[in-house]
Amino acid sequence: MSETTTDGIQVKVEATFWPERSAPEKGQWAFQYTVKVRNTGARTATLRARHWIITDATGRVEEVRGEGVVGKQPRLEPGEAFEYTSWAMLRTPFGTMRGEYQMERSDGARFEAKISEFVLAQPHALH
Repeated sequence: MSETTTDGIQVKVEATFWPERSAPEKGQWAFQYTVKVRNTGARTATLRARHWIITDATGRVEEVRGEGVVGKQPRLEPGEAFEYTSWAMLRTPFGTMRGEYQMERSDGARFEAKISEFVLAQPHALH
């Protein structure tokens, strides 16, 4: 699990191994992650874009960029939260993810809300 707050935007992530989508014999390990984005600040913010850095156990890095999350650009008033679940595929039984969300204030000011690194691991893959 990871938790980070940047300029009043709190990002919590929890990841789990997804055995039903994994095929280790083919070098495919799937992981689900649930993200909760909460506005703990005093100003409205809209999540405009995402940037993920996914690293597998061999050091191979994949970057994912795109608008919003799960097809949405949630606007968060102070005290509001947005939660979603997505997934990632690795070529190894463990790795990490980290990144940031591009946020925009009502006045057009933009900032990056950091997503702290978290571990993706098949149970018993790490000792």
